[in-house]
Amino acid sequence: MNRNFVQSEIEGGVFLNDLPPATVLEIQTQHHCYQVVLLDDNNVLISGHPQYCPEPIRVAIAGSTWGGSMLKRRFVGRGMHMEFRHPDYQTPIVTSRVQEIREPQVKQVRSQFIGADR
Repeated sequence: MNRNFVQSEIEGGVFLNDLPPATVLEIQTQHHCYQVVLLDDNNVLISGHPQYCPEPIRVAIAGSTWGGSMLKRRFVGRGMHMEFRHPDYQTPIVTSRVQEIREPQVKQVRSQFIGADR
């Protein structure tokens, strides 16, 4: 268990609690590229999945897993699966493996999220 936690930090990742509100992240998984804007507490605006979030929607990011039940809370890590709670689904949404996490220039995404907080 500890080896997985250490490996996730070596491979890279970000603790969401360490970032200020309004931080914008681009999270590239194996299958989709998500745009995430941090709001408050566990809440973010997320878009980038054609079924779950084609338009920005407010969700709670629980953290990341290695595909099992062990969750690294409020952390998004490379090589891990991001897990978030969607208001329209009872079970958490688990993404494919995260390949890259970057902070794009705000100008590129600001217009996409204006007025999107539901």
